[in-house]
Amino acid sequence: SFQKTSLLQPGPMSTEWEGVEAKKPLMAARNNRASSIWVVVASTAVAVAGSFVFGISVPVYISEITPKNLRGRFAAVNQLMICCGASLAYALGTCITWRTLAIVGVTPCLLQLVGLLVIPESPRWLAKIGHSGALEEALQKLRGKETDISEEAADIKDFTEKLQHLPQSKMLDLFQKDYIHAVTVGVGLMVLQQFGGVNAICFYASEIFVSAGFSSGNTGMLAMVAVQIPMTALGVLLLDKAGRRPLLMVSAAGTCLGCLLVGLSFLSKEHHWAKDLNVALALTGILIFSGSFSLGMGGIPWVIMSEIFPIHMKGSAGSLVTLVSWLGSWIVSYAFNFLLLWSSYGTFFMFASICGLTVVFVERLVPETKGRTLEEIQASMNSSLAPVSSGI
Repeated sequence: SFQKTSLLQPGPMSTEWEGVEAKKPLMAARNNRASSIWVVVASTAVAVAGSFVFGISVPVYISEITPKNLRGRFAAVNQLMICCGASLAYALGTCITWRTLAIVGVTPCLLQLVGLLVIPESPRWLAKIGHSGALEEALQKLRGKETDISEEAADIKDFTEKLQHLPQSKMLDLFQKDYIHAVTVGVGLMVLQQFGGVNAICFYASEIFVSAGFSSGNTGMLAMVAVQIPMTALGVLLLDKAGRRPLLMVSAAGTCLGCLLVGLSFLSKEHHWAKDLNVALALTGILIFSGSFSLGMGGIPWVIMSEIFPIHMKGSAGSLVTLVSWLGSWIVSYAFNFLLLWSSYGTFFMFASICGLTVVFVERLVPETKGRTLEEIQASMNSSLAPVSSGI
């Protein structure tokens, strides 16, 4: 149940609040030693656990309650809120202490807690647990009183009944031939998203700007944040019009170009070419990367993950995909400084090659899910499920 799971979890904006400011309390506690550091570690662990579960449940819930023609746009709004939360936390962090910022961050969590008490449960979840009456009531509330929901409700019930005849799912069941395509797409997109260098660039953007020749990283950071929000909003508007695949390929191509330009800036610096060229290449590259990533690669992999797995596998699949994403983020963030010591320009050329590989991966393996019901998508990708009618 989304409501029960989410009541104890932070929302998209509050999640980013915690993530952006996570380093500050840890560094301060390190100075105070002993008891304070364990309090900070414990509170951070709880926040991270909540963020982990919420990262799974929000995209899944959105995909299950929205009509097929608006599903992508609604799911992308989640990424927009994450982007807004991060930007707001960055801005507030420049003028207030991390302790005050942490207290301010409680506000969106409390607002969400109140909101979760009144939102309807997922109709597909209600179908799974056999509550047909509650399913129709929730679906009617979501679609409006005047909307005929009979066909959509029947499709959801029929598809869920077919799922009930399948064995109880386990994590290892994801690697059976019936689901291998969906797992390849879901896990593959997360691996390529993280190893394309996004967290390395976001976490170390200020240092990258200084290394490339800026006197301070603040100007570049502000420019990067200014690009992210409008590009994420543009992705929201285009997702259900252009489709998932075209936006993913354009986004991946843009991140590839951005990494190439940043790599060239470090190559220029190493060979003592014009300093102005280094600065221009670094700024342009990071802005292109940031804008392109926000357009598609930031949110669409989570949208697709929420669409391609049948409801009886979503718990295991969501856990696996989220684990891969967070593990990839940690590996890249941890290894980035060592990679820069090895070769600054080589590191970004490596990221560029991974972004280029993403274009090929999307073109060859990722299905277009725009304008299709969840039942149609899942039946086409999972061979154990027969096709169902299209619904609304």
